[in-house]
Amino acid sequence: MKKTMLIIAVLSILTGSMMTSQAGTQPGEKERGTISISTSAEADITPDTADISFAVVTTDNKSMQKATLMNKDISEKVYNILKEQINTSNGDYIKTSNYNASPVYIYKDKKQVLDKYQVSNRVVVHTKSLDKLGSMIDKSMEAGATNVDSLNFSISNYESQCNSLIEKATKKANSRAGIAAKSSGTLLDGIMSMNISCSENRNYSAPRILMSKAMALGSANDTAEEVKPSTSISAGVIKVYSNVNATFYVK
Repeated sequence: MKKTMLIIAVLSILTGSMMTSQAGTQPGEKERGTISISTSAEADITPDTADISFAVVTTDNKSMQKATLMNKDISEKVYNILKEQINTSNGDYIKTSNYNASPVYIYKDKKQVLDKYQVSNRVVVHTKSLDKLGSMIDKSMEAGATNVDSLNFSISNYESQCNSLIEKATKKANSRAGIAAKSSGTLLDGIMSMNISCSENRNYSAPRILMSKAMALGSANDTAEEVKPSTSISAGVIKVYSNVNATFYVK
């Protein structure tokens, strides 16, 4: 019995060794060398599209209906003003978002009491008419818009910009790998792996909104006439960059 168990154990060890040998490098097979390269390409691109959101907030101390009608009137004025300044044939559009109507409560003498009724509406503009953004802001504010909630710029041909940068970074990786291989007395022999990414940095140069003194301070009508509201928009640039991490075989 002991002899039988000993024979089985020996056979198991031999079988395991044979399996390990088959799974590893075959006898006579030469292990292939590799070269790893990391490259990047970037570009500062001027945005050509903007998304701007205008808020219209109205309140009434006694009636939700009055607050709603007031908001509807102002929103329509803002909408019509913006509609005159966009170019729908160029992909521009206007939409309404985040409409809300609700009572507002405050605490008075440790009790929750009704303070007012509030209605808020947001008119969002998607446009390539960047030269008209300042006018859109000025006229919308004059029509009763409460404030500009957000202003974001983007690149309409982002994909083609990425493709161009990826091509540039990939060529750079191939060139550098070839130089490294030649300097080491060998040659490239195909690609083992390649990781590619493309992204943008929106915080690189943020857009600026410079409002006129009259508009920023909310001055009286006579002052506003003397200093005509004029908002200056600086779109800045968006940095787009591509990274390529590649490993090449050498021979």
